[in-house]
Amino acid sequence: MDTATADPTATGDGPGRTGGRRRFGAWCAGPLFAGVSVVVGCRTADTDGITPVPQLLAFLPWLLVPTAAGLLFTLAARWWTGAVWGVALLGLLAWFIEPYGKTGDPSGPPVAELRVLTSNVEFGQATGALIDAVRREEPDVVFVQECEYTCDAALRRELTDAYPHRQAVAGGGSEGSVVLSRFPLRATGGVPGTMGMPGAVADVDGHPVRLQLAHPMPPLPDQVGLWQRELGRLRDAAAADRDTPTVLAGDFNASQDHAAFRRILDTGLRDAARLDGADRTPTWPSRTAPAFGAQIDHVLVSEDFAARRARFLDLPDTDHRALVVDLTLHAGR
Repeated sequence: MDTATADPTATGDGPGRTGGRRRFGAWCAGPLFAGVSVVVGCRTADTDGITPVPQLLAFLPWLLVPTAAGLLFTLAARWWTGAVWGVALLGLLAWFIEPYGKTGDPSGPPVAELRVLTSNVEFGQATGALIDAVRREEPDVVFVQECEYTCDAALRRELTDAYPHRQAVAGGGSEGSVVLSRFPLRATGGVPGTMGMPGAVADVDGHPVRLQLAHPMPPLPDQVGLWQRELGRLRDAAAADRDTPTVLAGDFNASQDHAAFRRILDTGLRDAARLDGADRTPTWPSRTAPAFGAQIDHVLVSEDFAARRARFLDLPDTDHRALVVDLTLHAGR
């Protein structure tokens, strides 16, 4: 009786075909995993690295997409070493997507309520929309970034009766910033920066509250060092007086995935949006890709505050969403 010998190449599963499939999977998945690994490695090492890492860190949750695609390539090619690599990256990304920083309820009884609104009006273009939002939301304190000369004049003209107290840094383009308040203000030195970052101490129903506007430079490819230095100054300002209740709000040009921003939170401040369960709600770029954006506009508060009703407002003529949050100040720590 004749015995037939099977030809492994007839089924397409011979050594040559398997090796080619594995090489194809490696060529497709390897570059994806390598790029994601650089960003995740910097996140693990608690550093923002160099361009393009700081820019990519802002969109860290979306790195799940290329990682998952690479993992599919490895499984199709039966490249098991690559599959382990991909699963490890997915695990690290899932870990880092969790909210960063402390939470908890303040001690002591509530002593005051205040509503805070922060908005980047993009070179003053959204000033009219902001004025409408302020009238509708009725915040007690308003932080306005990129409020150039015409914006500043419009706020004076339209809102002075409701907000008689202000602290501002005048400037054109993106340099101007304004803090408006229903409460009396005592000016402070603010934080030095390329763009205006004024500060003040508000008398909130007899309780002093530090107000500091944040607007550091963005991490442009040739200005990452400047971005880090200005975030460092905000961190130093937050740490300078931990005994006075503090609200630090504005466009930070940074998310919780940036080490320089996490160091601000490490001073004891808490993200009000996270306290209300709205962490990672995108605020930029609201005009071009709102669903794929990053939360870079924040209201940070000391542990004296509870936060609720965080709302993100879509304003026309600006690429940032405004943020409104209700805060309750508690006495004692």
